[in-house]
Amino acid sequence: MTGGTEQVKSGHAALAPPVLACGEVRTCLLPTREALDERAALRVLDLRADERVRASRRPNRLVISPDLLTGVDCGLPTSTGARVRGVGTVTTRAVLTEGRVLQSTASFSIPATGTDRRQAWGYYLARPGSLVTVGRLVGKPVAEGFLAGSRPGFLDVGSIAEGMLARITRHPVLDHDAPLNSTDTRLRWTSTHADAGEEPSSLFTLAEDGLRTLRLRLPHGTPLTAAAVLCEDLALHDWLLTTVADRLDGLRAGSGDVRGTVKVVRPLVDHLLHLWMPRARLDPVLHGTWNHLEETPGYSRQWSALTRRIRDQLALHAIQLPQEVPTPR
Repeated sequence: MTGGTEQVKSGHAALAPPVLACGEVRTCLLPTREALDERAALRVLDLRADERVRASRRPNRLVISPDLLTGVDCGLPTSTGARVRGVGTVTTRAVLTEGRVLQSTASFSIPATGTDRRQAWGYYLARPGSLVTVGRLVGKPVAEGFLAGSRPGFLDVGSIAEGMLARITRHPVLDHDAPLNSTDTRLRWTSTHADAGEEPSSLFTLAEDGLRTLRLRLPHGTPLTAAAVLCEDLALHDWLLTTVADRLDGLRAGSGDVRGTVKVVRPLVDHLLHLWMPRARLDPVLHGTWNHLEETPGYSRQWSALTRRIRDQLALHAIQLPQEVPTPR
């Protein structure tokens, strides 16, 4: 079962090295007509009175909320049915890119050693973002069970991430008049270290219900929790590809419907095309992992093809476009 959100700073207790990190990223279009400027974005993501919102302007505008900790004491899903109890805190944060795309990430790591009995809450609050197992950890079944999805009575970090999105989108500064329709996406991920003599790897899958899963095996020495930033970056660009492709689906090449074409294409140009910037803030040690992900689905190639299609449509209709065509809503 999931406990309440704790806004408590960590102590200085030593951490055992994690052997597994897991998380889920929810990505959506911020429900407002215009992209938020930096001042408004800072207000929307100001989730804690004791910690400031972070903002970055280069190479693109990014605003990051303070971390929130949610206390949990529940069973961890496993692929074998083995009973594993995890106690500790899940870290959740929100990220707003260019005042337009909102993401919420809930994640945790599991240290190599657990405890033989349940400890007082102070023990776990001193280890933020860490779930300590009571008894023996079975790492691989937990990772596989986590990717397969939660069941009633077991940890569900997706609902924690969704709760943060719901909290943010209720902010009164938002007018809930989005400039285009889009579908929210979910990326569930795990990261472990590659075994000795094994090459680092990544496996990305797309389920029928729109859930994305990513299994990462990182080089030794790479912090497993660094995968959270990689997964936010991947989720953002996957969402951009999905949204633009869905909007263009059914748009007929050479159609004489100038207004219809502009109504579809103009919001993409105004609000989304400039957001494509993979690896902008990725730890250099993870660039190889991103490159591996690029090899099979070819995200950048797909994006280039979509943007060329948009520009070709605009060029095709540029001369025909009547002056009275209003900016589509």
